Amino acid sequence: MPQDKFWFKRKWYGWGWYPATWQGWAVTLAYLVLMLFFSFTIDEASPAREVWFTFIIPATLLTIVFIRIAYKKGEKPMWQWGKPKK
Repeated sequence: MPQDKFWFKRKWYGWGWYPATWQGWAVTLAYLVLMLFFSFTIDEASPAREVWFTFIIPATLLTIVFIRIAYKKGEKPMWQWGKPKK
């Protein structure tokens, strides 16, 4: 995949990605909106079983999907500290 077509670029410091195109930002925004939606499904009176099935499991699956999209549509992740020397 050409470098200018990556949805997510590798971070200069640490490990991970940041959105680099509108597609990357759209995926990130969708992830945040869905996480917010799932967080509103629980409250202080929610039993533990409800919390698991309406927040923890969906949030975990959503996070796995988000990371897989970033891995597939982004640069190869690696630990680095500073600007690449390319």
